[in-house]
Amino acid sequence: MSESPVSGTTNGTASGGVAATSGSDGATSRSDGATSRSDGATQVFVDHRELLFAIVYNMLGSVADTDDVLQETWLSWQGRADRSPLDGITNPRAYLVRIAVNHALARRAAITRRRETYVGPWLPEPLLDEPAPAGSADDRTLRAESVSLAMLVVLESLTPLERAVFVLNEVFGYPHTEIAEVLDRSPAAVRQLAHRAREHVHARRPLYRAHPRVRRQATERFVEAALGGDIAALMEILAPDVTVWTDGGGKARSAGLRPVHGRDKAARLFAGYATRRATNLDIRYRRVNGDDSAVIFEGESPYAVMVMDLTPDGERVSDVYIVTNPEKLAHVRRDEGAEEPEGEHP
Repeated sequence: MSESPVSGTTNGTASGGVAATSGSDGATSRSDGATSRSDGATQVFVDHRELLFAIVYNMLGSVADTDDVLQETWLSWQGRADRSPLDGITNPRAYLVRIAVNHALARRAAITRRRETYVGPWLPEPLLDEPAPAGSADDRTLRAESVSLAMLVVLESLTPLERAVFVLNEVFGYPHTEIAEVLDRSPAAVRQLAHRAREHVHARRPLYRAHPRVRRQATERFVEAALGGDIAALMEILAPDVTVWTDGGGKARSAGLRPVHGRDKAARLFAGYATRRATNLDIRYRRVNGDDSAVIFEGESPYAVMVMDLTPDGERVSDVYIVTNPEKLAHVRRDEGAEEPEGEHP
């Protein structure tokens, strides 16, 4: 068996190419043909790993579960290679996407069961955008196709099949006919799923995304006011109907057990928090799910990720998403020099 090429993921993206291993001293029971197939299967999987990660993460909203699904996908793919040559697969990309999507749909049921006993609001696991290595423009494009955290919250209200169709069609541009093959549904059924998903998403989430510079400035203003307990500044930057979502999973004292609605309540919430917060917090501005956000550390450990959503005019904060659950921050690293510059997305 070759070493899994999905091991050793960091910051929500698989890292480090892993070659298939086979004993050169004759200790392995594989034939040369089987070993060659294994090597070829590994390379094909590595070539499509970023795409698979992006699709599955947008379906699940969890880095940890996405890593598990990629591991299951790899095992299925490796098993297929062990049984027969891969030459019979005319489109490896489509084959791998089908495996990954169906494993993700099965995983979705387990996630739903976990949610039933989750303490407080549940938010997607934040995905920090990492600079891609030189020459990997395709990887950068795939990372950019991870939708915003606010949109992931909306996608949580779709059925698993609706979400799969929406992600494949709206985010990755798959036509209905190809999605039908992936899901083993008729094109007519896929079109109906796509229509329902689009209507639902567009009703809850206007298709607006603030300019990166506007978002960065608003984020810095909000974080300064919130951590400083400046009620006047908070009343200025928060929209009247703002909602604050805090996800601590029952593991962080500062996290509320339900969303806070309204500017007055939100301002009081942050003002109260500012009086008891740790004093050694290090604030880094990083892109999280494509948007400029605040990543806060206490010493070397991740403390919180704060993502803001803005009103259409970009002047006020309409939603605040705060993730403090340490399990959801396990992949967040305090890398020196990783702070994103102000300006447009690359």
